[in-house]
Amino acid sequence: MTSGKRTKGKAHFMPGRSRKRENIRKQKAKFPALVQEIVRTSDIILEVLDARFIQETRNLEVEKFVKNEGKKLIYVLNKSDLIEINKKRREIPKDMKPHVFVSSRSRRGMGELREKIKMEIRKRNMEGRERAQVGIIGYPNTGKSSLTNTLTGRSSAKTGAQAGFTRGIQKISLTKKILVLDTPGVIPESKYSHTKKEAIQEQARIGARTLDTIRDPEMVVQGLLKDYAEQIAKHYGVSFDKDEEVEKVLEVIGKKKKLLKHKGLVDEDRAARMIIQDWQAGKIKI
Repeated sequence: MTSGKRTKGKAHFMPGRSRKRENIRKQKAKFPALVQEIVRTSDIILEVLDARFIQETRNLEVEKFVKNEGKKLIYVLNKSDLIEINKKRREIPKDMKPHVFVSSRSRRGMGELREKIKMEIRKRNMEGRERAQVGIIGYPNTGKSSLTNTLTGRSSAKTGAQAGFTRGIQKISLTKKILVLDTPGVIPESKYSHTKKEAIQEQARIGARTLDTIRDPEMVVQGLLKDYAEQIAKHYGVSFDKDEEVEKVLEVIGKKKKLLKHKGLVDEDRAARMIIQDWQAGKIKI
């Protein structure tokens, strides 16, 4: 009996199966179950990216999952009213096909996106289902819910400045035969951090970390100044050296905007938060 049990145990390869289950658990932990469910049940996936920061807002972990599930992925480059499209088009990687430049604010590209969705659905095997499903994924604050509203011509999907505002799945009809599913924003596990300076600066820059979650706004502004000092100076109508210390920049802008505290001192925290807020609202042109 003892020998038989050992043979049976070997036949089940329990250590290997345990490792496989652990790998599956880790894979699932990379993004919420809601997103996995959207990918699995949708015929087409729209990945909404910030057209200003295409590579930074791509979620390669989710993209891989989408492709492994055999689903069609369309890249939607939102906020295109804030960029020069012809210039940005040259920067798009070859693997990002098909893609569409859109603007939820100006409705640019919405007709093209609808046609691409309909065209891809016609290629899919509906397996007797009456309605096709289009899942929308993307980073927080790339404008997923606003895109859903503009695309469907409704205001059913809630929108807000708070990252990840959409709490659950929003279901909205695009046509009688197409249903749009909106999901919460997801930051890849490999890029998320509560403490790493570079990760926090990048998340704030692309709007994935909103103002109320930023503990050190001066550090975030410091990161913005590395690449966009000229644009920030132009927006506020001030001048400072490109390599100026962040404290000096905040003092100059704070005085200009009269962000003062007692004895006429500049409130650097308010100045930093104003810059971040204006940046994330797209007011500072790049």
